[in-house]
Amino acid sequence: MPNMLDELHHLGWNACSSCYGDPTKKRDRLVLLSLISSRIYIVDVGTDPRSPRLHKAVEPIDVYFKSNLANLHSTHCLGSGEVMISSVGDPSGNAKGGFVLLDAETFEVKGAWEKEGHAAPFGYDFWYQPRHNVMVSTEWGTPRLMFDIFKWDDVPAGLYGHSVNVWDWNKHTLIQRLDLGEDGYIPMEIRFLHNPDAAEGFVGCSYGSSVFRFYKTQKGDWATERVIKVINKKVEGWALPEMPGLITSIVISMDDRFLFLSNWLHGDVRQYDITNTSKPKLVGQVWMGAGIAKGGPVTVVHDEDLKCQPEMLILKGKKIQGGPQMIQLSFDGKRLYCTTSLYSAWDKQFYPNLVKEGAAMVQIDVDTVKGGLTINKDFLIDFGKEPDGPCLAHDMRLSGGDCSSDIWI
Repeated sequence: MPNMLDELHHLGWNACSSCYGDPTKKRDRLVLLSLISSRIYIVDVGTDPRSPRLHKAVEPIDVYFKSNLANLHSTHCLGSGEVMISSVGDPSGNAKGGFVLLDAETFEVKGAWEKEGHAAPFGYDFWYQPRHNVMVSTEWGTPRLMFDIFKWDDVPAGLYGHSVNVWDWNKHTLIQRLDLGEDGYIPMEIRFLHNPDAAEGFVGCSYGSSVFRFYKTQKGDWATERVIKVINKKVEGWALPEMPGLITSIVISMDDRFLFLSNWLHGDVRQYDITNTSKPKLVGQVWMGAGIAKGGPVTVVHDEDLKCQPEMLILKGKKIQGGPQMIQLSFDGKRLYCTTSLYSAWDKQFYPNLVKEGAAMVQIDVDTVKGGLTINKDFLIDFGKEPDGPCLAHDMRLSGGDCSSDIWI
């Protein structure tokens, strides 16, 4: 990219299943978002998929003046011929959960999606479901604070979110806020079930180390229930006496049978059978992170999950630094890909060796019949070997389709 310090973070497509009624639409442009600079890159991956090229850069000033939003996070295409992007803040560094609209052909900023006065107090991820006239969004924190080191006292001080926001999809208005409480601090990735008739889904809460199910009630409003809780580990040699799992990513298989989550600090990836959405059942687990690896700086003094600390994961001679962060699942549900960088400020704070040695992408093979996870020892993308130095890898999209790119309407 032509600029430094953008903090490239999440990405998505210019077209997806929501555009099913328009045969002229092609999934040939990636919308690449900058978390810090608020710049938007449009990358041409259609002309030559093996040699992506920069198609356009939308400058921050256009985002600021046309939408009054900043610090861009998630993107989805819409059936209307637009691209929708969530914000974490406003141009002054305050928390603000709104949505930028781009024209999916020209990639010009059209303005804010939400009606004036209806932005949420915090923003992060989102998912929409037109059959139920609803969109849901999550909450991170105040940008001017969280782009430095993470300060634990900022969470109870109210500088990070703990609610799921419910929006009227047609009216573009915020209609309900679902407070998740202490177990729901910093809700990150949110997913509806893929079945477009389903009025339910899941949200992973990082600091609260929990997964909540959200669902439509018989009255027609929305509610939540906690369905997974990752128990903190009692530790020594760390910032606090207890280490949360820090769930940073979730993904649901296309058949809506399995939910996968990553614990960035504990270092494990889990697979749950969600046939009964109110009672997920753990059916697979692998350890791949350095957070509590044996021989590291952290000693686990009490653990309800493991009898001993896991070994450091080594693939093709490389010690995998950091923890499992973003996860992405193939359409057939058999290949789960995982990267290890959250974003640079927190990487430097929690995993300094990750910054020095670079991130990695790992493939986890999935048993789609009985459940079960196995790290593929023959697969590794080592971002420490990039020509200009170690890189920090985050989000992923599979060109043929994956379980997070499409919203079925």
